[in-house]
Amino acid sequence: MNKIAFSMWGINKSSLVIIIFLIAGIISVFAQKANIITEAISPYKLQTLGINTNSVSTGLNTVPNETYVYLSARNIGNSEPINSTVYELLSQPTGSNITLEIINPTWVQFRPEVKGSYIIKLTITTSSGTDDTTKTIYAADFIGVGNFEGISGQFPKCMTCHQSSPEFSEIFDRWQVSGHAQMFKTMITQGPSYYGTSCFNCHTIGTDKYIVASNGGFDDMAKSLGWAWQGPPSPGKWDSLKADYPALVNLATIGCESCHGPGSEHAFNGGNTEMIQISIDAGNCAQCHDNPSRQNKVAQWENSLHSNLVWSNSFAQGSESQTNNLNNCIRCHDGQGFVNFTKGQTTNTTGMIQANRKMISCAVCHDPHGNTNEYSLRFTPVGSDTLGNGYRYTEGGKGQLCMNCHKSRRDNVSYVQTNVTSAFWGPHESPQTDVFLGQNAAEFDSPFLSGPHKFAVTNACVDCHMVATPDTGNVNRDNVGDHTWILHNEENNYYHTTACANCHGSITSWDDFIATEDYDNNGTKGSIPEEIEGLERNLRIVLPPVGIDSISWELIRDLNDLTIKKAYWNYQLVNNDGSEGMHNAMFIIDVLVKSIQAVKGVSSADEESGTLPKNYVLLQNYPNPFNPSTTIKYSIPYENKVRIIVYDSNGQIVAELINEVKQTGNYEITFDTNSIGRSIASGVYFYSMEATAGDGKQAFRETKKIVLLK
Repeated sequence: MNKIAFSMWGINKSSLVIIIFLIAGIISVFAQKANIITEAISPYKLQTLGINTNSVSTGLNTVPNETYVYLSARNIGNSEPINSTVYELLSQPTGSNITLEIINPTWVQFRPEVKGSYIIKLTITTSSGTDDTTKTIYAADFIGVGNFEGISGQFPKCMTCHQSSPEFSEIFDRWQVSGHAQMFKTMITQGPSYYGTSCFNCHTIGTDKYIVASNGGFDDMAKSLGWAWQGPPSPGKWDSLKADYPALVNLATIGCESCHGPGSEHAFNGGNTEMIQISIDAGNCAQCHDNPSRQNKVAQWENSLHSNLVWSNSFAQGSESQTNNLNNCIRCHDGQGFVNFTKGQTTNTTGMIQANRKMISCAVCHDPHGNTNEYSLRFTPVGSDTLGNGYRYTEGGKGQLCMNCHKSRRDNVSYVQTNVTSAFWGPHESPQTDVFLGQNAAEFDSPFLSGPHKFAVTNACVDCHMVATPDTGNVNRDNVGDHTWILHNEENNYYHTTACANCHGSITSWDDFIATEDYDNNGTKGSIPEEIEGLERNLRIVLPPVGIDSISWELIRDLNDLTIKKAYWNYQLVNNDGSEGMHNAMFIIDVLVKSIQAVKGVSSADEESGTLPKNYVLLQNYPNPFNPSTTIKYSIPYENKVRIIVYDSNGQIVAELINEVKQTGNYEITFDTNSIGRSIASGVYFYSMEATAGDGKQAFRETKKIVLLK
């Protein structure tokens, strides 16, 4: 038995025994729990991790014989760090005499040399105790697809057994015309002149990836048959290969074993499903798509939030996860959960822990077997193109895939009727689709305005967030755009504005988008992000506890006022969108402005109850648009001289509605275009209220837009 142990405690064995006995009686559901991870090692990670084996690994438990396996230790029971690890090779196939090699204190590696099962035991020690576990690695040879391109194959090729299954036949039919299946054929007939054997390791089944191995792959079969590549590509090369070397065809593709692992042990052991693997982990794709000089999709993905999802134990919802509605957390917080959702299947999360979670990886959004969508983007169930408020969208193009998760889980109309129970009460995180479409904000007296992005940006999220990154050598490459989905590199304050330039010209940051008005009333007309930041601050100030830049959900809960809850919902909607206005500036500004007005209206008073206003308030006129008259309501908390004027877009005064001293109270005044003594045209106008204290200092000033529509 081969055994490797290493310790970072610096204590002797007897001390360790004493510690183990001291904690042996402590039983807790949060005890340490050992787990062995089969690590995926891509060409890029070989360099960055300094591993000198020259052997790529998919991270599967079924591995090509004579290639390296990399194992790491994890504690998945609690947050305690691992203090020491012990790896043991419990068994290996007859004729094998390998040893485990140390990479670092928690990693080991080994290179199987005989087909069969390798059982490894791991024991971890943390501050509160020890735990052990085992993992079986299956080393196997490649066997080929079978029935590919009209070339049948004998057992044990994959489709000789699976062709009788309708499920596998449907997958095979999609796959055999996909880009994966046709890549080698396409490249040797139509590829660039430099196409050659160095490309085969990703475009065929089992060709050695750097390390030399004899395991039945395309390169081994080609050698045994006497086939050798003679470049450059030309139209007849595939037909010649089929005619002269038919036995090579079923390996001349990116086939089943490229992603599921070599199949010899699976086939010769009665179809044992433990000896083949289904994985959506990015590491499986990284064996070919993580070589940054040409293939940098995985490097980009690793810099995205999709590669580091939020986890909560509450995601293990049990029976709740038997549905595919927006209340199913795992539908969006787990890669396999989302894949199941796209297939109309449910996910049983009973007992699920963080270690079971799958990231939103390549195979979550792209079907590796291929389909009729561009880029093989996954289909989603009928009816999933609906927001929480019931709005069914047709906009979004390829971005509709993103929209399945990046939207509110709830309907504002019904949800604002519920009790506020926490700081997370509201639409839920990431309601970008709602904001982009100008939907699902809680309304007060009138609908909200919305911008044109949903019409102008055909593929929504994709058209802006997935614009290609700068070329190799640029410091922002792989940190913005494309499969990072990030548009701002915080390290150097670079904004990836390429998509904006198509419509907005020379734009280098969000602050280049200047607002049309001083919406936050700070005396300066700033950029859209600045105005929205100011409006969010103003809304926080008028929400409980009122008067300070802070929100207390507990006070909102206790007050239980519908208008206040609507405004709180809207604040969460805008804040959780996180786009600084870029998704839909017109909508966000209108939502915040009207929410502030509504809250001020609540706090400024109900005359029938005898309550006097506590704040200056100028409400939006109603109706708006209007013809010929509209009502303007306002409140003042102190005796002030109040002046309200209406003026046109050139700043010319159209009417002075009031200019006199008013006592503390709530007021309304009518602007009637028939009473101003002259005719004015349809269009946009403005009304402004100024309140001046007795010492002549201005106490309040606010301006709003009105529309006359004849």
